[in-house]
Amino acid sequence: MWTIDADALESIAIGAGILGTGGGGNPYLGKLSARRLLRSGKRVEVVSLDEVDDDWRIVTVGGMGAPTITIEKISRGTETYEAMRALESYIGRKVDAVIPAEIGGANSIEPMIVAAQAGIPVIDADGMGRAFPTMPMITYFIYGLSCYPCAVCDEKGNKIVYTEGVDAHWLERLSRTAAVQMGGHAGAAVAYMTGADAKRTAIRDTLSWAKRVGDSVRDARFRREDPLDAVLESTGGTVLFCGKIAGVDRRTVDGWARGSVTIEGTDDYAGSTMDVAFQNENLVAWVDGSVVTTVPDLICIVNRDDGEPVTTEMLRYGYRIFVVGIPCSPMLRTPEALEVVGPPAFGYDLPFVPLEVVR
Repeated sequence: MWTIDADALESIAIGAGILGTGGGGNPYLGKLSARRLLRSGKRVEVVSLDEVDDDWRIVTVGGMGAPTITIEKISRGTETYEAMRALESYIGRKVDAVIPAEIGGANSIEPMIVAAQAGIPVIDADGMGRAFPTMPMITYFIYGLSCYPCAVCDEKGNKIVYTEGVDAHWLERLSRTAAVQMGGHAGAAVAYMTGADAKRTAIRDTLSWAKRVGDSVRDARFRREDPLDAVLESTGGTVLFCGKIAGVDRRTVDGWARGSVTIEGTDDYAGSTMDVAFQNENLVAWVDGSVVTTVPDLICIVNRDDGEPVTTEMLRYGYRIFVVGIPCSPMLRTPEALEVVGPPAFGYDLPFVPLEVVR
């Protein structure tokens, strides 16, 4: 077990922002919310999966909606906590711990906020090892857990509990429709499971990983070293491109931020162009028309000067960035996972070729 203080929070916000592949919600806003709780005396304790009892009751908590809306819509700060309480009320039992759905942006920090509000620990694991835009892409559901019951709540206090349904695809449609009607963003609690379930279906130690990435970037800044080297060393990633953002086509559609970004190459990539398509998260990257990386491997856009993550809602003309590819968890490369998180799941008629093979 370890405790998150202000210093660890700073590192996790950077690391989760990078590993979130552009999505998961703005990490800066999540950091501010968590920092306020820490200053008020709340504690955030993190436990590893090995410390979790098999009979614990656990739930995934986080925000759902378009990142472009979350940076503009004023939050009450208790939406996700209230969603968890609504789920507990239906179940008739308090949960023992919360676990992230994804290790991306604010959705890595939101479970810490709920844990602090409820006085329970957060588990050092998640259901993606990155961020994805839809609920069926969570490993808990890929590997057999039920997505029901599920609760969503908005800042006005509206709560909906989905008790039964067909599958995670239907729950995604229904809950996202609710989130859109709630103003484009809502807190959610889903994936009610036991500790034994979490050990079987979760990707381990991802909060610790995010912290190590952030620590490495911050240390490089302090030493006035290249943050790119820090990102590559702490993630096992490889440079896909370096350049300046030349154009952004972004729109908010059906509760997602969809679009693409065009990057003009500089340095070793001068004369080339990279295009990256995204749906909240970065999905496919092309250089001069040839595919270089696809989901589920991670495509991360990072500020060239300081190593800060550049999320999809923050993409702007003129930003000087580097693009890093990071191999995804082996749990996302199985045949059953690729049916849900591979390029065809997002509408791209492309095979998944592991990053290390492409490079």
